[in-house]
Amino acid sequence: MGSRPRRPCALAPKRRLWLFRREAGFTLLEVVVALFIAGLALAVLFRAGSTGLYASDNAQKAEEALERAQSHLAAIGRDVGLIAGVSQGNDGGGFRWRLKIRPLASRQQVSANGASLVTTTLYDVEVAVSWKEGGKTRRVVLETRRLGTTAAPR
Repeated sequence: MGSRPRRPCALAPKRRLWLFRREAGFTLLEVVVALFIAGLALAVLFRAGSTGLYASDNAQKAEEALERAQSHLAAIGRDVGLIAGVSQGNDGGGFRWRLKIRPLASRQQVSANGASLVTTTLYDVEVAVSWKEGGKTRRVVLETRRLGTTAAPR
């Protein structure tokens, strides 16, 4: 076949070189846009991390408040008598407690030996432990019912 090979044009190599030079680096606009995107990504990551730390601290405080409330409930009937009323105090560490005891129902009966009159009362017991966090007051409230008895001579 009698076709002769094509000879490259003298301008072709220069044009290619010019195109490669233009794509070899980044423009200032591309660098600014990339930095902006990286800044947004870092801001999102920072916010997610700080939110996680806040949630962890809040959960730790709630767990501590729950343990304190359980401790106050365990003391009722042992260290604290079942006396109707409201009492409160400072529990330390930024926590405050409030104990509310109120009678629900009572029943009287004569004791087994017949020497005294025994009154059995069902009490509603509520213990609340509160603390300040982030400008808000948070609380953990536990409620239970306890039986209390009193004996009076007949």
